[in-house]
Parts: sequence; C-alpha cells; structure tokens
Amino acid sequence: MIVMQHLFEYTDKNATSKKLTSSLVVKGDDAVYTAMAKTVGLPLAITSKLILNGRIKSRGVVVPVTKEIYEPVLKELEALQITFKETTKRVDSKQ
Repeated sequence: MIVMQHLFEYTDKNATSKKLTSSLVVKGDDAVYTAMAKTVGLPLAITSKLILNGRIKSRGVVVPVTKEIYEPVLKELEALQITFKETTKRVDSKQ
C-alpha cells in the first residue's frame, strides 16, 4: 500500500485562509502487481504509449510539468482509480 498526503496552507484572492489536503491511497493486488508497480510503472507505460501514438511531441529528458504530458497521463490514471482526493477547509483566523 502506498499512502501519500500533501498539506497546503494558503490565502485565496478574498484574503481567506484555507488548508488543502490532497491524499492518495493505492493498494497492490498481489506480490507482482504491487502499489509501487502501479504508481511508478503505469505512468511510465502511459507516457510511453502517448509518445508512440504521437500525442506527446516533446523529446529528450523532459520534466512532466507541462499540460501536454500530465493532463493525458492523469486522465488515464484516473480511469484506473489512481487519483488524489482533495479537501479544502477554511481556517478560523482566531486560531
């Protein structure tokens, strides 16, 4: 099982303080199809397929922070139930 959680505190454009929690939980199926295999191998396989099909045009060593790369990869991961769940909570200014 892989558990990942990101915690963010920010102030929105209305000067409201908020906390954002983004969590990912992935369970492996067995000793071969582990959670690590899913979270590392699937994005690589999806990206390779997108390059071979001509949907990703970038070449060389590229950090996957462009929409051309991350949007289709995340969409396909979502279809495989690998997604972050996000919750936002307003922070009381009296705390």
